Amino acid sequence: MHKKTDWIHKVLHWLEFIIAIITLVVLVGMLGLEIYRMFTVSDYFSSIHTYLHNILTLVVGLEFVRMLLDMTPANTLEVLIVAIARQVIIAHDNPWSNVASVLCIAGLFAVRRFLIPKGEMTIELSEVEETHEENNPVA
Repeated sequence: MHKKTDWIHKVLHWLEFIIAIITLVVLVGMLGLEIYRMFTVSDYFSSIHTYLHNILTLVVGLEFVRMLLDMTPANTLEVLIVAIARQVIIAHDNPWSNVASVLCIAGLFAVRRFLIPKGEMTIELSEVEETHEENNPVA
């Protein structure tokens, strides 16, 4: 039974890697398109909102690729922090959503600081789960 789950974990890891590579290729293409637009569209910088939206979306995408390649608690929290910060910068719909976003970011930093042991921050999440299962066997 253990060999089957190991095989499934390996297949899932490879699928995540393939998805990360495809996403990275798309993001590089989008970055190239964005650079092309900067030089060819005459009023490109007249709307800073569009520029920030596009660039920060690419940044969140790159963080997501990094998380897929190295699924650690630190990387996962960083993706969430960057995504929420992007939302604050781009949307800033109303003051209460900004307060909620800032509180979410503070909560994520608190989770990182107080709930995840330092030794587990750079260990892949699947390895952390395996370690906990080995230390706490179920009947």
